[in-house]
Amino acid sequence: MSESTVPTNTAATKEHSFAADLLALTKPRIISLLLVTTIAPMYVAGSPSWSTVFWVALGGYLMAGGANAVNMYLDGDIDHVMERTRLRPIPSGRMSPRSVIAFGVLISTAATYMLAHFVNVLTAALALAGFYFYVFVYTRWLKRSSPQNIVIGGAAGAFPPLVGWAAVTGRVELASIYLFVIVFFWTPPHFWALALNKQGDYGNAHVPMAPLVWGKRETIDQMLWYTVLLLALTVLPVCFGVFGLFYFASALVLGGTLLFGVWRVFRERNTENWAAPAWWVFKFSLLYLALLFAAMVVDRHV
Repeated sequence: MSESTVPTNTAATKEHSFAADLLALTKPRIISLLLVTTIAPMYVAGSPSWSTVFWVALGGYLMAGGANAVNMYLDGDIDHVMERTRLRPIPSGRMSPRSVIAFGVLISTAATYMLAHFVNVLTAALALAGFYFYVFVYTRWLKRSSPQNIVIGGAAGAFPPLVGWAAVTGRVELASIYLFVIVFFWTPPHFWALALNKQGDYGNAHVPMAPLVWGKRETIDQMLWYTVLLLALTVLPVCFGVFGLFYFASALVLGGTLLFGVWRVFRERNTENWAAPAWWVFKFSLLYLALLFAAMVVDRHV
C-alpha cells in the first residue's frame, strides 16, 4: 500500500501522541494475555530466576508487538472500513505504512536477539516461529482466503506456552504441547464470539470470517463443539500426572462456566437474542484462559 493512499484524520492526529501510537501498534491489551500464557508455563516447568522471567516477558512483548505492528501494516488497506480498526495509526493517517512496518521489524529483531542472548536459542526460535506464523500464515494467507483462518492461523497465539517452557527447560516437552493444544482449541470459540458481533465490520472488509461464510447457526454449532473439546483437553493433563486436584477442580469450574455461556448462545441460535450471550462469552473467555493458567501455577507450587 502506497503512502499516498492513506486517509488523513486531523482530529485523530491531534488526539494521539507519537509514543501512544507506537504503543497502540503493539496491541498491549492482547499481549497482556499472551504474557500470562508465556510466564505461567515457566513456573509450571520449574522455578525460573527473576532475570529469566524479565527477559522472557520483555522479549515476548516485543516479539508479539512486532507481529501486531506488521499485521497493522498488512491490513492497512482494510482497517479504514472497519469500525473497530479505523482509528489505528495507519487508517487515521497518523503514521505512514513504512514507519509502521519498520517499527514492527525493528522490535521483533530486538526481541530475537534478547531471547537468544539472555535466555536460549530455542526460546528465540519458538518466539520467532510464532511471529512468522501470525504474519504470513494467518494475516497474509488465511485471513482473507478461508473461514478456517482463525482455526489454523490461531495456532500463532498458542506458541507462548512453548516459549515459556523452553525458557526454563531448554526443551519442548509433552506437557508444553498440552498447553499449546489448550490455547489452540480455546481460540475458535473465543474469536467467533467476537466475529458474530462484528459481522458488519468483516463484511465491509471482505474478510471471510465464519459467520459470513458458514452462517450464524453453523458458527455457533462449531463454537459449542470446540468448547466441549476444550473442556475435555483441559482435564487431560491430570490423567498423565502433569497437574493435580486443584487444577482439575479449577478446570472443571472454569470450563463449565464457559460451556454454559456458549450453551446460552447455542440456545438462541434460531432467534435474534444471541448477541448479548456471545459478547459475554468473548469477554469471559479472556478471563477463563488467564485463570486456567494461573490455576496451573498454583497447583504446581501451592
